Amino acid sequence: MPTSPSPHSSPAPASANQLDTKAQAWSALFSEPMSELVQRYTASVFFDQRLWQADIQGSLAHAEMLAAQGILSAQDLADIERGMAQIRAEIESGSFAWKLELEDVHLNIEARLTQLVGDAGKRLHTGRSRNDQVATDVRLWLRGEIDLILGLLAELQRALLAVAEPHVEVILPGFTHLQVAQPVSFAHHMLAYVEMFARDAERMQDVRRRVNCLPLGAAALAGTSYPLDRERVARTLGMVDAQGRPCVCQNSLDAVSDRDFAIEFSAAASLCMVHISRLSEELILWMSQNFGFIQIADRFTTGSSIMPQKKNPDVPELARGKTGRVVGHLMGLVTLMKGQPLAYNKDNQEDKEPLFDTVDTLKDTLRIFAEMVGGQTDPATGARSGGIRVNAQAMEQAALRGYATATDLADYLVKKGLPFRDAHETVAHAVKEAMARQLDLAALPLEVLQGFHPAIGPDVYEVLSLRGSLNARNTLGGTAPAQVRAQIARHRARLGM
Repeated sequence: MPTSPSPHSSPAPASANQLDTKAQAWSALFSEPMSELVQRYTASVFFDQRLWQADIQGSLAHAEMLAAQGILSAQDLADIERGMAQIRAEIESGSFAWKLELEDVHLNIEARLTQLVGDAGKRLHTGRSRNDQVATDVRLWLRGEIDLILGLLAELQRALLAVAEPHVEVILPGFTHLQVAQPVSFAHHMLAYVEMFARDAERMQDVRRRVNCLPLGAAALAGTSYPLDRERVARTLGMVDAQGRPCVCQNSLDAVSDRDFAIEFSAAASLCMVHISRLSEELILWMSQNFGFIQIADRFTTGSSIMPQKKNPDVPELARGKTGRVVGHLMGLVTLMKGQPLAYNKDNQEDKEPLFDTVDTLKDTLRIFAEMVGGQTDPATGARSGGIRVNAQAMEQAALRGYATATDLADYLVKKGLPFRDAHETVAHAVKEAMARQLDLAALPLEVLQGFHPAIGPDVYEVLSLRGSLNARNTLGGTAPAQVRAQIARHRARLGM
């Protein structure tokens, strides 16, 4: 049977690398090694190794501060920098050996550093814990991913504008309850999604501000007795506010246990995916034979294994499904945190896989939607090819079938002096008559319309036309082409187009 080590056992020589000779950095306390099953159950290295760049970045900033504070020697700092450069090269080349028994990205890099530079590698962990180290790494990594997502959101908005701009005058039936309601400009409809994704970008920028705050130096939970300069590390890592002031987590307990930033990001990502899902649903409907409003490029569709006539909108459908996946990750993260006492708990290891998958799913979806919607850009000419192809005739015919100008007739009667509720009732009778005759309102003879109210005159036909209805809504935010063009110009300026 294993026995506990003697209290008089000799300590390991100073040159020994504990992370090489023992299963874990703390194993001198234990009388038996961790079982292989527990190693696999608790290890995160095979998914958190994507944090390696952030881990090296944070470690170098920490080492530089330790040297500036006189806690590390200049030689130790030089050795650490040399070792980290080699580790970076090994990881980039694929030759770095990730070890399950070292559990995570942090111990793997620290163990290799100590192999390369000896005692200087061991001194790197002075004044920090893996608790504040991992919190810092995740924040650094997520900050970079948010910056990429902001670029992808801008590209998707540009793609939507590229579709909208040539189709300002195209009339689309606007729906409520999926019933034809009023005519709108197809471009106006596309700009509604530009607004949504612009808000998503604003939310991401706001989340980034809170992500970009330094936990390092909080150590395990209570801070450290070493004279650290945490603000120096924050400045080195670019964790500063808009005025260049360092942002440092102010409470050590909160610093190591907080995952609000991950939940906040996941909430913003979920809402962005909901917007993508709404767009997906419309694309799916519009490209069906019953609508026939648009086509998307063949490379974003698939065929059927049995029905040769099919072109299935797999990309929008899958994006609609992946939205549930991302929202599920948000629920998982909220549930993960709800019962945890302060400070750090091993539960928090479970934050990474849902966070990583949310980032990957959102980036991939934004990237593919920008190309599917707007097409590809020729780098030489700047011209776009592919993207959504619009069937303007089908859209206009659908608007005509739905009595989309009924509200315009009611507004016309109000301007003639009727109370709106009376006008509403009068138009309902006119629509009923048009339906019986299988005609559009604009096709009813004037004498028939005047039978519903004598105030109706020949000028009513300007009101009852789809284009007249469109042009009449010339207020800020309205669907009149003049307003839509003004909004396109605003968005183009905002996006630097």
